[in-house]
Amino acid sequence: MFFAQREFVAYGPSHLVVLAVFVTGAALLVLIGRRQTEAQARILSRALAIALIAAFVVALFYKWTKPSIDTSIPLQLCDLAELVAAYALWSQRHWAFVLTYFWGLLLSSQALLTPDIGTPAEGAPDFPHHLFVTFFTLHVLVVWSAVYLTWGRGMRPRWRDYRFAVVTTLGWVGFTLVFNAVAGTNYGYLNRKPPTASVLDALGPWPVYLLAEIVIVIVVWALMTWPWQRRAVQL
Repeated sequence: MFFAQREFVAYGPSHLVVLAVFVTGAALLVLIGRRQTEAQARILSRALAIALIAAFVVALFYKWTKPSIDTSIPLQLCDLAELVAAYALWSQRHWAFVLTYFWGLLLSSQALLTPDIGTPAEGAPDFPHHLFVTFFTLHVLVVWSAVYLTWGRGMRPRWRDYRFAVVTTLGWVGFTLVFNAVAGTNYGYLNRKPPTASVLDALGPWPVYLLAEIVIVIVVWALMTWPWQRRAVQL
């Protein structure tokens, strides 16, 4: 009866359970990460990476069972964040951590707080529908990855990493804008607003809302970098 509702409702019972699991898991990953040996950290990191890739493949499989150029191509920034986070966990490469940090903590976390589940045809299904499960599993794992690597394993962003993240993301914006224009798609809502009400409505028409988004992200990412750099200088 707890999950009896068929249509997902933001901050309804199923959403609150997901958020509770996320917060609890994030805290545990920080505590565990600070106490691990390198060998233990490698095992946990790779287990999380495998879980991410498995969830990604399952989600992609379901997208391809009803292929659509509008939804079946893994071109959303969250799709890239999932793959990069898995690689960061598996390899511990700094550049992959950097993108996981910026994309995960600011962008993927927004999907947890303001989820956009499903498609116009299928609506927004609630638990235990596969769209609900894969959506939240992937976004929770990406943000967990960023939290674990940053506060659990002590990896830190620097100003040059901030510049790398900005340039890489602007590259994705440019490529996806062109792809959307050619294919008639709207990945990332870069070419037009979503059909339903969203926070973008407060940022003006296109392209004003797109430029506003870019400025906001650049400023927030700078604020996310500054404390680590300030601490590094003091040390």
